[in-house]
Amino acid sequence: MIQEIDVTGRKGKRGWQTVAFSLLGVSALVGFLALGVILYVMVREGASALSWDFLSQFPRKMMTEGGIYPALVGSLYLTVGAIVVSLPLALASAIWLSEYAHGGLWVRVVRVGVNSLAGVPSIVFGLLGLAFFVKVLGLGISLLSGALTLGLLILPILIRAAEEALGAVPMSFREGALALGATKWYAVRTVVLPSAIPGILTGMILGISRAVGETAPIMFTAAAFYMTRLPATLSDKVMALPYHIFVMATESPNYYKTRSLQFGAALVLLGMVMLINLGAVTWRARVRRRKQW
Repeated sequence: MIQEIDVTGRKGKRGWQTVAFSLLGVSALVGFLALGVILYVMVREGASALSWDFLSQFPRKMMTEGGIYPALVGSLYLTVGAIVVSLPLALASAIWLSEYAHGGLWVRVVRVGVNSLAGVPSIVFGLLGLAFFVKVLGLGISLLSGALTLGLLILPILIRAAEEALGAVPMSFREGALALGATKWYAVRTVVLPSAIPGILTGMILGISRAVGETAPIMFTAAAFYMTRLPATLSDKVMALPYHIFVMATESPNYYKTRSLQFGAALVLLGMVMLINLGAVTWRARVRRRKQW
């Protein structure tokens, strides 16, 4: 009797396991199908616009002709600026939280604040950038204001990723360095931080992916509707691909004439995100191989 009950219980568990795996498989399939549909529509509508002239020319004739060169370059400027602004702050914060903070109410408050900021809508960061960087600091609508705003936007993502990467480094690494006479900071700088670089790069990939595609933060702080030249200084306005697509699709009086240009710009934006991510992933893989050697 006991054996029969045990067999029945195993069959029930296997049945629930099969159902769970089936649901997971269906969920993954739905996600891949949705991604495939999106890519198909973008390629179908925007592939005809892709050309070297589209990538290397300025817009003309009310943005119904020409290319996206200034918007492409502006997006790269803003993304690089955001990383330059946020990465040092994220590393410093993560090192303090992981290596020097010893728990307590203040540390818990900081972690809750960081996690909460990661979920704040991007429009809020745009309004913050407008109020503080543009108005209070007097930076105006400029490349610098946009980079600072995007840097704040991705800062919580980088902090959490860097803290998790530092926390994943075995404690024996720290103890071995300290046993050899190294100071706390020297051990962190030469042993812990290099071992955590792959995880930090993962967070940087996520941050770049979010920063390069955001519209709301740069709409109020950096983006220009149209420019006849590239930004020469940090105080200049800048065109950006997300805002360029938004303007062509919603604000332009000739939006119906630029459908292929809109989807073409979206394809380029998607390709740029994929190339940046691929470069970061390749760099991370090389760092991991060097650590294994």
